Amino acid sequence: MSTRWYPIYQRGNPQLRVFLPNFWMKLIRSRDEQPKNIVTFSVSMQMTKYDVKNYLEKIYKLPIVDVRTRIEMGSTKRDQVYGYVTKNDDVKVAYVTMPKNVEFTFPDMFAKKDEAQKSEEKSLEDTKQGFKKFLERNKKRPGTPGWFSI
Repeated sequence: MSTRWYPIYQRGNPQLRVFLPNFWMKLIRSRDEQPKNIVTFSVSMQMTKYDVKNYLEKIYKLPIVDVRTRIEMGSTKRDQVYGYVTKNDDVKVAYVTMPKNVEFTFPDMFAKKDEAQKSEEKSLEDTKQGFKKFLERNKKRPGTPGWFSI
């Protein structure tokens, strides 16, 4: 099941053809609190629950107990000026249940942000102090406010 365009056969050397499906899966964080053994994916609209189960079992070798899918409707917006309606694409969401002894924790990709934020705050304070010193040095300079008194 593929909609990709492949080059047509040409005489001569046999061509290596690899037919890839248009399936994709994206791990998403669930809005509601889920048990530790349930993982949420955003999947291609063409994928069935059996495709999701086979994909995870065969490629990633994960033990899967159950897969539930639903289609989330895209949001609609009405243009204020012209009045036309636009709609975002629908998204299929798959809830994958693993055995009870398997726990999934969402990867913490931004753990080092606290250290970076502290160093950023420190550099901001250094910049403020440097600007205050600059103002003190140039307080009596001609052309700046405060040079002459009224």
